[in-house]
Amino acid sequence: MADYLNRAWTMASRPDGEPTPANFAIAESAMPEPKHGELLIRTLYLSLDPYMRGRMRSGPSYAVVLEPGDVMTGEVVARVEKSESPLYKVGDTVLAKIGWQEWAAVGAHTVKPVDTELGPVSTGVGVLGMPGMTAYFGLLSVLKPRAGDTLVVSAASGAVGAVVGQIGKINGCFVIGVAGSDEKCRYIVDELGFNAAINYKTQNVSEELAQLSPTGVDCYFDNVGGSITDAVFDNLALKSRVAICGQISQYNAAEPQLGPRNLSVLTRMRGTVEGFLVYDFELQYEIARARIAGWIKDGRIKYKEDIVDGFENAPEAFIGLLTGKNFGKLLVKVSE
Repeated sequence: MADYLNRAWTMASRPDGEPTPANFAIAESAMPEPKHGELLIRTLYLSLDPYMRGRMRSGPSYAVVLEPGDVMTGEVVARVEKSESPLYKVGDTVLAKIGWQEWAAVGAHTVKPVDTELGPVSTGVGVLGMPGMTAYFGLLSVLKPRAGDTLVVSAASGAVGAVVGQIGKINGCFVIGVAGSDEKCRYIVDELGFNAAINYKTQNVSEELAQLSPTGVDCYFDNVGGSITDAVFDNLALKSRVAICGQISQYNAAEPQLGPRNLSVLTRMRGTVEGFLVYDFELQYEIARARIAGWIKDGRIKYKEDIVDGFENAPEAFIGLLTGKNFGKLLVKVSE
């Protein structure tokens, strides 16, 4: 492996609005050598997720923000190529938060094993990884749906939203998904079993919700914010619950946009809004992972992966993610 170089994508400059290829730069370095207690790992799949845009912004955040020259934040599924630790052997598959890079030497205690018997290795950063955990806990621990509730999910064909809707159906909810194309709307209804779908680009979301759920929306899983969330707030039911997972419509905004101005509905309907981070539930991940894997095996949860081939294509794929070009969980295949 002495002939290998490590390549990493860095944030070359902080984006002003939508990121462009100029905001990213590739850096090459010598192949790292693991020390005592460390592993040399090689990335198989890189996960691309909307939260990464938030790390590129300056200002307050729940995590350390990137500075120009830093390696882009991200989680990977990787294979152990060298081991200086009894915890893992060569050939093991692990989850690691090494960012957008091909190789890394990491402390063995910082990675997590991937159970390849539960699903393909790519699912370790997808339906059985952070997106699946986000869907599971955001719905069941934050929204706490009851059978018969109307559940609305934005970005419903995405890695998180698709799982939210299917778990909602398992729990007896009437599920309405909001997505950005007719193809995505057909997918969540015909393939995933959602009760209804709304194309926010061609339909009036508020009017459609009023027709689909005349008694109001009991649970709203918010991935996008903005005008879609305003429309859902127009239709909240008595004692409704809103879980704020993401605000992708706002991530590229150069200036903060005004939030919903119809918050009085929360007083009138006695509704609650709660933001959450999936990491709050980390000690319960294995329980959720086993349940989701079981639902996949039983055919009750389906998932879709949008796999981009080639490490060099990560920035372009990420830029497209922020405008909804992906269809399913977005991954970059880095190596075999």
